[in-house]
Amino acid sequence: MSVSKLKTVIQIIETAAIKDTDGFGKADERVIATVRAEMDERHGSESQTNMTTVSTTSTRFCFRIIPRVTVTTNHTIRHGGVDYRITSVMNIRGLVVEVMAEKIERSMR
Repeated sequence: MSVSKLKTVIQIIETAAIKDTDGFGKADERVIATVRAEMDERHGSESQTNMTTVSTTSTRFCFRIIPRVTVTTNHTIRHGGVDYRITSVMNIRGLVVEVMAEKIERSMR
């Protein structure tokens, strides 16, 4: 991974459930890091569920290790207004983090 391939700016987001003053729960998002990454769309797979075809595409993010930050599957990646759920994290030689993620589809209300 060379520096010239780190063209995509991503945010790593931590989500925590909190209660407001009325006692209702809501999700609180906190950006724990903004980094440059290499982004790579992987081949999608299609499956048929309940008479509909569902396609999933994995996305690979590769970025340098972030000091004092441990990326886990509990985090989310945001790029260009699109959120990605982290499915796996691999630390490569203590220098690079490779993350596989799936795009989170937002439903319109």
